Amino acid sequence: MEKFKNSIPPKNPVEKKAFYKKWWFWLIVVFIIIGVAGNGGNSENIENKEDNKTIEETKQNDEQIKEEPSIPAEYRSALNKAQSYSDLMHMSKAGIYDQLTSEYGEQFSAEAAQYAIDNVTADWNANALEKAKSYQEDMSMSPNAIYDQLISEYGEQFTPEEAQYAIDNLPQ
Repeated sequence: MEKFKNSIPPKNPVEKKAFYKKWWFWLIVVFIIIGVAGNGGNSENIENKEDNKTIEETKQNDEQIKEEPSIPAEYRSALNKAQSYSDLMHMSKAGIYDQLTSEYGEQFSAEAAQYAIDNVTADWNANALEKAKSYQEDMSMSPNAIYDQLISEYGEQFTPEEAQYAIDNLPQ
Protein backbone atom coordinates (compact mmCIF):
# COMPACT_ATOMS: atom_id res chain seq x y z
CA MET A 1 0.00 0.00 0.00
CA GLU A 2 2.84 2.30 0.75
CA LYS A 3 4.14 2.21 -2.78
CA PHE A 4 0.89 3.69 -4.23
CA LYS A 5 0.80 6.58 -1.82
CA ASN A 6 3.00 8.95 -3.85
CA SER A 7 1.91 7.88 -7.30
CA ILE A 8 -0.22 10.01 -9.62
CA PRO A 9 -3.74 8.82 -10.17
CA PRO A 10 -4.47 7.79 -13.77
CA LYS A 11 -6.04 10.44 -16.01
CA ASN A 12 -9.65 10.13 -16.95
CA PRO A 13 -10.09 9.61 -20.68
CA VAL A 14 -10.89 12.91 -22.46
CA GLU A 15 -14.55 13.15 -23.30
CA LYS A 16 -15.11 14.71 -26.72
CA LYS A 17 -17.80 17.39 -26.92
CA ALA A 18 -20.47 17.03 -29.53
CA PHE A 19 -19.82 19.34 -32.49
CA TYR A 20 -22.90 21.45 -31.66
CA LYS A 21 -21.41 22.24 -28.25
CA LYS A 22 -18.24 23.76 -29.70
CA TRP A 23 -17.76 27.51 -30.00
CA TRP A 24 -16.78 27.45 -33.70
CA PHE A 25 -20.03 25.72 -34.65
CA TRP A 26 -22.10 28.53 -33.13
CA LEU A 27 -19.91 31.16 -34.77
CA ILE A 28 -20.67 29.64 -38.17
CA VAL A 29 -24.39 29.50 -37.33
CA VAL A 30 -24.38 33.20 -36.37
CA PHE A 31 -22.66 34.15 -39.64
CA ILE A 32 -25.19 32.17 -41.65
CA ILE A 33 -28.10 33.81 -39.83
CA ILE A 34 -26.63 37.27 -40.35
CA GLY A 35 -26.07 36.52 -44.02
CA VAL A 36 -29.64 35.36 -44.55
CA ALA A 37 -31.10 38.24 -42.56
CA GLY A 38 -28.95 40.77 -44.42
CA ASN A 39 -30.29 39.47 -47.72
CA GLY A 40 -33.83 39.49 -46.41
CA GLY A 41 -33.99 35.78 -47.12
CA ASN A 42 -34.29 36.69 -50.77
CA SER A 43 -31.89 35.15 -53.24
CA GLU A 44 -33.22 37.19 -56.15
CA ASN A 45 -31.28 40.06 -57.63
CA ILE A 46 -31.69 42.97 -55.23
CA GLU A 47 -31.65 45.70 -57.84
CA ASN A 48 -35.03 46.56 -59.28
CA LYS A 49 -35.29 46.72 -63.07
CA GLU A 50 -37.33 49.91 -62.81
CA ASP A 51 -34.59 51.59 -60.79
CA ASN A 52 -32.02 50.55 -63.41
CA LYS A 53 -34.18 52.04 -66.15
CA THR A 54 -34.53 55.27 -64.18
CA ILE A 55 -30.77 55.48 -63.68
CA GLU A 56 -30.23 55.03 -67.42
CA GLU A 57 -32.76 57.79 -68.16
CA THR A 58 -30.97 60.08 -65.72
CA LYS A 59 -27.63 59.40 -67.41
CA GLN A 60 -29.15 60.20 -70.81
CA ASN A 61 -30.59 63.46 -69.45
CA ASP A 62 -27.19 64.34 -67.97
CA GLU A 63 -25.56 63.87 -71.36
CA GLN A 64 -28.17 66.08 -73.07
CA ILE A 65 -27.68 68.81 -70.48
CA LYS A 66 -23.89 68.76 -70.92
CA GLU A 67 -24.33 69.36 -74.64
CA GLU A 68 -25.92 72.79 -73.99
CA PRO A 69 -22.95 75.16 -73.65
CA SER A 70 -25.12 78.31 -73.56
CA ILE A 71 -26.61 77.32 -70.21
CA PRO A 72 -24.57 78.44 -67.18
CA ALA A 73 -22.82 75.65 -65.29
CA GLU A 74 -24.81 76.36 -62.10
CA TYR A 75 -28.08 75.94 -63.99
CA ARG A 76 -26.91 72.67 -65.59
CA SER A 77 -25.82 71.36 -62.19
CA ALA A 78 -29.13 72.32 -60.62
CA LEU A 79 -30.99 70.58 -63.44
CA ASN A 80 -28.88 67.43 -62.99
CA LYS A 81 -29.64 67.39 -59.27
CA ALA A 82 -33.34 68.04 -59.87
CA GLN A 83 -33.49 65.16 -62.35
CA SER A 84 -31.80 62.85 -59.84
CA TYR A 85 -34.17 63.87 -57.05
CA SER A 86 -37.14 63.25 -59.32
CA ASP A 87 -35.96 59.95 -60.81
CA LEU A 88 -34.40 58.33 -57.78
CA MET A 89 -36.19 59.82 -54.78
CA HIS A 90 -39.56 60.60 -56.44
CA MET A 91 -39.71 64.07 -54.92
CA SER A 92 -42.33 66.73 -55.63
CA LYS A 93 -41.71 69.91 -57.57
CA ALA A 94 -41.82 72.04 -54.39
CA GLY A 95 -39.69 69.51 -52.50
CA ILE A 96 -37.01 69.57 -55.19
CA TYR A 97 -37.01 73.38 -55.31
CA ASP A 98 -36.63 73.57 -51.53
CA GLN A 99 -33.81 71.00 -51.58
CA LEU A 100 -31.99 72.86 -54.35
CA THR A 101 -32.18 76.23 -52.58
CA SER A 102 -31.80 75.10 -48.96
CA GLU A 103 -28.80 76.28 -47.00
CA TYR A 104 -28.70 72.71 -45.63
CA GLY A 105 -29.17 71.19 -49.08
CA GLU A 106 -27.64 72.05 -52.43
CA GLN A 107 -27.45 75.85 -51.92
CA PHE A 108 -28.21 76.77 -55.55
CA SER A 109 -29.45 80.24 -56.37
CA ALA A 110 -33.22 80.71 -56.67
CA GLU A 111 -32.78 81.38 -60.40
CA ALA A 112 -30.83 78.15 -60.99
CA ALA A 113 -33.35 76.15 -58.96
CA GLN A 114 -36.26 77.67 -60.89
CA TYR A 115 -34.54 76.88 -64.19
CA ALA A 116 -34.13 73.29 -63.01
CA ILE A 117 -37.78 73.00 -61.98
CA ASP A 118 -38.92 74.47 -65.30
CA ASN A 119 -36.76 72.08 -67.33
CA VAL A 120 -36.74 68.83 -65.37
CA THR A 121 -38.39 65.90 -67.10
CA ALA A 122 -40.75 64.50 -64.49
CA ASP A 123 -44.15 62.93 -64.10
CA TRP A 124 -45.24 64.47 -60.80
CA ASN A 125 -48.26 62.15 -60.50
CA ALA A 126 -45.98 59.14 -60.89
CA ASN A 127 -43.61 60.56 -58.27
CA ALA A 128 -46.50 61.05 -55.86
CA LEU A 129 -47.67 57.49 -56.50
CA GLU A 130 -44.19 56.07 -55.85
CA LYS A 131 -43.93 58.00 -52.58
CA ALA A 132 -47.41 56.83 -51.59
CA LYS A 133 -46.47 53.20 -52.31
CA SER A 134 -43.37 53.63 -50.18
CA TYR A 135 -45.41 54.95 -47.25
CA GLN A 136 -47.95 52.15 -47.69
CA GLU A 137 -45.39 49.32 -47.92
CA ASP A 138 -42.64 50.52 -45.60
CA MET A 139 -44.63 52.33 -42.92
CA SER A 140 -48.06 50.66 -43.20
CA MET A 141 -49.80 54.03 -43.30
CA SER A 142 -53.50 54.45 -44.05
CA PRO A 143 -54.57 56.22 -47.26
CA ASN A 144 -55.68 59.28 -45.26
CA ALA A 145 -52.34 59.51 -43.46
CA ILE A 146 -50.48 59.06 -46.75
CA TYR A 147 -52.51 61.84 -48.36
CA ASP A 148 -51.75 64.17 -45.46
CA GLN A 149 -48.05 63.34 -45.66
CA LEU A 150 -47.98 63.90 -49.42
CA ILE A 151 -49.52 67.39 -49.24
CA SER A 152 -47.91 68.54 -46.00
CA GLU A 153 -45.60 71.53 -46.24
CA TYR A 154 -43.40 69.68 -43.73
CA GLY A 155 -43.72 66.43 -45.69
CA GLU A 156 -43.53 65.77 -49.39
CA GLN A 157 -45.20 68.99 -50.66
CA PHE A 158 -47.13 67.46 -53.56
CA THR A 159 -50.18 69.31 -54.83
CA PRO A 160 -53.58 68.06 -53.64
CA GLU A 161 -54.28 66.83 -57.19
CA GLU A 162 -51.04 64.83 -57.34
CA ALA A 163 -51.68 63.38 -53.87
CA GLN A 164 -55.23 62.40 -54.79
CA TYR A 165 -53.98 60.73 -57.98
CA ALA A 166 -51.54 58.73 -55.84
CA ILE A 167 -54.22 57.67 -53.35
CA ASP A 168 -56.61 56.71 -56.15
CA ASN A 169 -53.96 54.50 -57.76
CA LEU A 170 -52.48 52.79 -54.72
CA PRO A 171 -52.57 48.99 -54.88
CA GLN A 172 -55.23 47.52 -52.64
